[in-house]
Order: sequence, then C-alpha cells, then structure tokens
Amino acid sequence: MKFHIAERIADAVLYEGYVLYPYRASAIKNRMRWQFGIIAPKAPDEGAGEPWFQQTECLIEGAAVDIRLSVRLRFLTTHVARPFQGRGAAGLKGPPSYVQGVRPESAPVTPWLEGIPQSIEVDDVSIGDATVVRDLRQTTGIDARLCIEMAPLGTYVKVRIRVENLDPWQPEFAVNRDALLQRSLVSAHLLLGVDRGAFVSLLDPPEEAEKAIADCRNERTWPVLVGEHGGRQMMLSSPIVLYDYPALAPESQGDLCDGTEIDEILSLRIMTLTDEEKREARATDPRAGAIIDRTDAMSADALSRLHGTMRMSDFFNPADEPSPDEAFVVVGSARIEKGSRVRLRPNRRADAMDMFLRDQPATVAGVYRDVDQRTYVAVTVDADPGADMHASFGRFFYFDPEEMEPL
Repeated sequence: MKFHIAERIADAVLYEGYVLYPYRASAIKNRMRWQFGIIAPKAPDEGAGEPWFQQTECLIEGAAVDIRLSVRLRFLTTHVARPFQGRGAAGLKGPPSYVQGVRPESAPVTPWLEGIPQSIEVDDVSIGDATVVRDLRQTTGIDARLCIEMAPLGTYVKVRIRVENLDPWQPEFAVNRDALLQRSLVSAHLLLGVDRGAFVSLLDPPEEAEKAIADCRNERTWPVLVGEHGGRQMMLSSPIVLYDYPALAPESQGDLCDGTEIDEILSLRIMTLTDEEKREARATDPRAGAIIDRTDAMSADALSRLHGTMRMSDFFNPADEPSPDEAFVVVGSARIEKGSRVRLRPNRRADAMDMFLRDQPATVAGVYRDVDQRTYVAVTVDADPGADMHASFGRFFYFDPEEMEPL
C-alpha cells in the first residue's frame, strides 16, 4: 500500500514532543519527554504505569471476500546518546550542524534519549485469515507484538488491531522513566490502507453505520481518514486526537515537534536564541540541530508566508454538501446565498454587538453548516468601513437565518 501521501502528517505525530523549544537537553520541558503513544511493559499496578497496549477498531465497507487490508505500525525506539563532553562548539569549522560528543561549556552533561524510527508492515490481510500476529522482538529487541483481526459485521467488515508490549516489568522502571522508555514503543501509531473497500469515518458515519461505529472500542488511539479529501482508502490511527483529513499547512518549512504551536511564533522565538543557546540545541540531537539550522536559513519571504494565511475549516460544509460559496437557505420565500442583501434582526441576545447590529443592512458572504448540521449565515455589515478588509481575512459576523430578513 502506498502511504506516501499520509506520511507527512504521520511524521508530525511520530515526532510530536520529541524535543521542544528551546530545543536544549538542559531545558526543564525536555526532561519529561513523550506524553503520547507510549506502549510500555505492563506495571504490576496497571493503572499506575504507562499503557501496555493500544487497540484500534474500525469498519470497512465493501464485499467482505474482496477486501484487502494493509497495516503499517510506526514508532520510535530509544537509546541513550553518548553524553556530550569536551570544549564548546564555538571553534568548529564549517556550517552549524549537529556534532556528536561536543557541547558548550555552559551546558550540563544531560543524558539524552535519541529516537530511532521503526516501521513494521503487514500487507494483503483478508477476511479469510485467522488472527495475523507479527513478533516485533527481532526488529526492536523488545518483546512486543502486532495482532490483526478482521470479521464480518452485517454489511461491513470490522477490523481490530492491537499492539502489545509483553516485556517484563522491572522495579527500576518505577523510578527511572528513561529506563522504561528504552523498553517501550514510543509515539506508536498505525497507518491503515484498504483495497477493494472503503473505510467508514468514525467521526461522521452514515446513519446505517452509527450503531456499529458506537460499538468500536479504541483504546488510546483515534482512527481518522487521511489522504485526499473525500477519499476513504486510508486511515491514521493516532495517539493524538485529530479530525478526518488532517493536514499540515503547505507554508510550513518543516516539523517543529510541537503541533500545538504556531509556526510563525515559534520560528521567531528560535531566532531570538543566543549563539550559545543555539550551539547547545545543535549538540542536543540531530533533529534539534536541523530545526535550528532550518530556521536560521529561513528567508524573509518564507517567514512572511507563515503570517496571515486563512483557510476554510473542514468542519464546515462536508465534502458531500455545497461549499459556503454555493450553499443557500430559504428565509420566508427568498433564497439567501452569497451576495444576497439582508437586514439583521438579532433576537438571541448572544452578545452586546447585537445592540449595534440591529436593523443594519448587510451582505451575505456564505452559508455554513457545522458538524451538528446547524445553518449559519456569514455577513459583512454594509456600514462597516472595514468590511472589505474583514472579508479578505475571512472574518464575518454569523447569524441564524431567523435573525435576518431579505432586502
């Protein structure tokens, strides 16, 4: 299965929290790494330790005998990088880069777990197969396994995938998290692909699939559709909550290991680091060094592209419905759509702005439907001198169709 169109978003999941700004091993926020997707040895008191398994369940639509499933398990294994020793990096020749074994004099010698990406692939699983089991011990040195089951469920096929860590618990793990992580699968997630079938969205299933979807048990994973919008041949089962068809902004210059940040703000923060701080970051880890180097080399044009880009959220007007520019709603006997003129009659007392917008003429900018299928009309107020500017930014006032009358 060709997963390449989903690998960029999957890599963002794989390296989420790997190393955070200011990208130095000595920073407090980099002392407790990896909060998502850890599959660790099972603790004696299971509720007190890290999870020892993940489970993904989803549905495939299609003729059961024809369906073929492909699975790619992706995760990091970790090892302690060689402690940094010796003189500072200031005297190094050539461009700034990661240099193993070199650290600034001011940087403490901090043990650092380096992550090694791993991938386990299972192709061409069919409904006729018994439970498919892949032993991860030979690849990782960790006693872990991947289990895949497929079973008919009415007009669908139900898929269950478990990833389990069977390594024995050691008393050291209770007091040494780094030791635990070295016997764990870290940032574990799945890419799923189907031939001769189609996955069913767990977030927005068709009415006839709602009961079966409600019975799917996903443990510490959130399966979502990925790839081209509207396609249903791939899923990403992520340890991070996502929506269907997640994507990275094309303006992004590369992964910053922190999807909760804004690229522009984080890039500007990196630019404020002192030369010594940057040297320590480069000496922390190859990925940290690459982030510093890439940001240092960013052009003014590339930085400006990170500022002020607006995109429509996929939560509005799903793919099988008209876009906000094409949708309409009937108010009275009039068809209200983009470009229609209306007079505002706010009646819900949502906020103080209703007092000022009452009776104002406005122009419709689009008709939106949210995930609960509620309809909202976006407008710009005709008397607002900044209406054109707001429209260019995609900033509108939103009203229920009952809160306006056609002009």
